[in-house]
Amino acid sequence: MELTDRCVVVTGAASGIGRGLAHRFVLERPRALIVSDVDAAGVQAVADAIGAEAVAADVGSAEGVEGLVAAVEGTFGPIDLFVSNAGIGGPIGGPEAPDAEWQRTWEVNVMSHVWAARALLPGMVARGDGYLVSTASAAGLLTQISAAAYSATKHAAVAFAEWLSINYRDRGIKVSCLCPQGVRTPLLDAALADPVGAAPLLSEGLLDPEEVAEVALAGIRAERFLILPHPRVADYLALKGSEPERWLAGMRKLVREARRTSEG
Repeated sequence: MELTDRCVVVTGAASGIGRGLAHRFVLERPRALIVSDVDAAGVQAVADAIGAEAVAADVGSAEGVEGLVAAVEGTFGPIDLFVSNAGIGGPIGGPEAPDAEWQRTWEVNVMSHVWAARALLPGMVARGDGYLVSTASAAGLLTQISAAAYSATKHAAVAFAEWLSINYRDRGIKVSCLCPQGVRTPLLDAALADPVGAAPLLSEGLLDPEEVAEVALAGIRAERFLILPHPRVADYLALKGSEPERWLAGMRKLVREARRTSEG
């Protein structure tokens, strides 16, 4: 899909990857570019900087997503490309994290995609055209060793995008899943605070959001399902699928070495 003369929405656009996507997309001359975030002041600043429209919304609730879609379509008409980019890091650790933190991570990282699809698919199917992009993470294909909730929800986001592609591609709906690894964003700053969790993120080098946006745009143009700004992620995914015991052993070794370094 080319973005020229299209109506495009990007959530989580006040900073990080979402901001990078907005700055890159506007160069493609869309008919309307709408940026959204729970940070109303932040997303308005992004909109003002690039000449887009801002709609404040909390996509961690069905009402927030439905309200965003209704506000955009009521003003700009049908949405051609919806990028569900908003996400949170969630709690560090595993099952001991409080239920409320697991639930909030689930709502933002998974259900926001479900609610967007629910609101958008009927119109897209009726038109026989539309594009849904989910920003997941390499953690959704591999794992984030310091954060079980993040890993689990990003796996779920990938699975839901895959399901959409299987069930709706023949009806004209394109689906892509963006899965970067380490990207210089506020979310990464929190992840790097834990040396064990930082190890895999740093192993393949960090990208700037602008670099991720360029790869994402190329993937959307090619209508490619899996968009990998860090190409080595595909190699790790292949190893995980073909030799899971070897992959798990390698990850355990990475954890041991990171712990040893942090404690030494």
